[in-house]
Amino acid sequence: MPQIFHPSTNTFAKASIFGGIFIIGGIILSLAAFLRSPYITKVNYPIEQPVPFSHERHVGGLGLDCRYCHTTAAQSAFAGMPPTHTCMTCHSQILTESPILEPVRQSFATGEPISWVRVYDLADFAYFNHEIHVNKGIGCESCHGRVDQMPLMQKANTLYMEWCLECHRVPEEHLRPLDEIYTMGYEPEDDQRTVGTRLMEEYDTPSARELTDCTTCHR
Repeated sequence: MPQIFHPSTNTFAKASIFGGIFIIGGIILSLAAFLRSPYITKVNYPIEQPVPFSHERHVGGLGLDCRYCHTTAAQSAFAGMPPTHTCMTCHSQILTESPILEPVRQSFATGEPISWVRVYDLADFAYFNHEIHVNKGIGCESCHGRVDQMPLMQKANTLYMEWCLECHRVPEEHLRPLDEIYTMGYEPEDDQRTVGTRLMEEYDTPSARELTDCTTCHR
């Protein structure tokens, strides 16, 4: 039987197979990079809010403690959002005619809470308890970034599982004394691993094996 295809087609076929593998691999890598891009994760993207609240001004400039607004950060699974009367504690006397603060004044007058837009929204299939992290030595900055330098609030981290595991695998590299939890720009006086190892014992922190167990976050 005469040969149907010219011998050169063998080379073409091999090149097509290998080329296809590289193309598929490139598509997968490109998709993975896209899913981790700021366009998808919204990391470092300022979130538009009903009132353009500046943490840079209130925390970095005025020195407000995180707990002044987020009152349940150390006692609840959620840090909580400040009620309007917390804002009006100051703004009934300061910037009382500012157009930017009109939604705050309206909220206070009507009793309708301000519809703040969530910046961090953890997936429903993941369990997170704010209280346990704060009381085990994880600073606000570790997850939320330098909020004292944010004119508008934005995500500092993806909250992807791989990001959480970076901490859970080596908790000693992230723990800080409880009196430094709310400090922005914290620097340990000694080597961080030395400090963290001591604090793990002091706070009775679970081992990395326990912290990376699936049931710790997926219940």
